[in-house]
Amino acid sequence: MDEPILTVEERAAINAGRWFSSLSPSLRHDIIRCAYVKRYADGALIAARGEPPEEWLACAKGAVRVSSTSLSGKQITLTYVEPGIWFGDVAIFDGDRRTHDVYAHGDATLLCVAKADFKKILALHAELYEALLRLHARRIRQLYGLVEDLNTLPLRARLAKQLLHLVRSYGVPSLSDASEIRIGLQLAQEELAQLLGASRQRVNQELKSMEREDAIRIEPGGLVIRDRATLLRIAETDH
Repeated sequence: MDEPILTVEERAAINAGRWFSSLSPSLRHDIIRCAYVKRYADGALIAARGEPPEEWLACAKGAVRVSSTSLSGKQITLTYVEPGIWFGDVAIFDGDRRTHDVYAHGDATLLCVAKADFKKILALHAELYEALLRLHARRIRQLYGLVEDLNTLPLRARLAKQLLHLVRSYGVPSLSDASEIRIGLQLAQEELAQLLGASRQRVNQELKSMEREDAIRIEPGGLVIRDRATLLRIAETDH
């Protein structure tokens, strides 16, 4: 269902995005002026692999799951896009088709800019080219970091780093204990395992080990981070 405007909370999430907030006020204004809002229910397909790119997108609420399907038909989750993050620009730039399937994870709100409007804004604002280069450079650094971690770190350290990333992106204060932070993104252990390229069983073992060390607490509704310092130590020293 499409709604004409973002809620106050959704607009705040867009404005607080690290990349978007670094743009000049006039560029931010022109992007928002051209944009329209789409709302998706949990599990709804936003864009399919092989489709031509029609929109530049930003997550304003909820999360977006980027996935692919293996030759055997198994769905593999590659990443989750949190509020404030823009995506979909690569396919518009190179003119190729979308490389992955994109689904709403939970109820999600997206801010969308049509391809033609995206190109008009680029023509008006040379600043956007440089800003997108910075964005792509950051993505490449993150990607190389992930590849390096995958090849050099044991699962335990990679899991700790992933939990720290999730708590930065989706952390909400625990109502029962102010020192604890709940990961607001609802992730099944299978989905967490896919992010790490590991089996659910091995991830479950490592999570239980971290729970015994009082770093986390496993609850039916998700994970609670009890001690970030312990997770940092595991991420940095368990090599």
